[in-house]
Amino acid sequence: MLEILAITLPIFLLIGTGFVAARSGLISRDNMQGVATFVMYLALPSLIIRALSDYPLAEVLNVGYLVAYGLGSALVFVIGIALSRARGQRLDAGAIEALGMSAANSGFIGYPVALMAIGPPAAIFMALNMVIETLLIIPAALILAEASRQNGGNLGQVARQTFARLSRNPVLIGLLIGLSLALSGLRLPGPLQQVIEMLADAAGPAALFTIGAMLHGLRVRGMAASMGQVVLGKLILHPLAVLLFLLLLSDPSPLMIAGGLLFASAPMISVYPLFGQTYGQGETSAAALMVGTLSAFVTLSLMLWALTLFGLLPT
Repeated sequence: MLEILAITLPIFLLIGTGFVAARSGLISRDNMQGVATFVMYLALPSLIIRALSDYPLAEVLNVGYLVAYGLGSALVFVIGIALSRARGQRLDAGAIEALGMSAANSGFIGYPVALMAIGPPAAIFMALNMVIETLLIIPAALILAEASRQNGGNLGQVARQTFARLSRNPVLIGLLIGLSLALSGLRLPGPLQQVIEMLADAAGPAALFTIGAMLHGLRVRGMAASMGQVVLGKLILHPLAVLLFLLLLSDPSPLMIAGGLLFASAPMISVYPLFGQTYGQGETSAAALMVGTLSAFVTLSLMLWALTLFGLLPT
């Protein structure tokens, strides 16, 4: 158990440092936004470029993992929509709740935890997960939510606008650059590669600090049913669904199972309350983010314990 706490405790202590810094006034909301922008636009794309260009193409394009993680996430998304609709929620509210259940915070929490547990391959799993989150789950949620607002009208236009916005996403641009380098076999010039390395190394600590600072000021208010569905769906149902589809692969490696489960066990994406605010779910999504992030200390610790028990973590 001490070995598990040695992984999770530093992660959540760094999150706590960000929270204390924001609460004490050491860092303002504008400062926090600056750090978040640095992580999203520079550090995370650099981390993805380094991961994709440093490994053989066969490891980078792990189609089995991509399909299993994608199907698991899609299944939870559909279940989330169904549960919300069964509770009488509108489609736009249901889409936002389903987004919270099926899109993990791969870059800000999943990656730092996985890095300490399984080492450098964590960056590959993060990049593959972000393909699913950026090109499948987030677009599906936004298209359904916007279509609900427009009563189903102009669905094609909504889809085009959504993908046009996503095409400018820095994480997606990093994925494209990294894949281009992996496919071509080219290497970046030495000084530029060094810059990428330095930015990539800053991604984990800066992301965790930002998450902690963002938690300051959030209030646990809103419908308990909605918040409970999102938190339990994300921290319990999502890992189980991903595990199901990973086990259906012909020969999943222990590293693949460990990577998929650790990332799926991460709480919801950090910008979840922003999406929620847009569609009238601001308080509920903010409360879900706070409770989910704090609860993840327990669930991630239990996941690491289970992975250790079954011998799935590298020794």
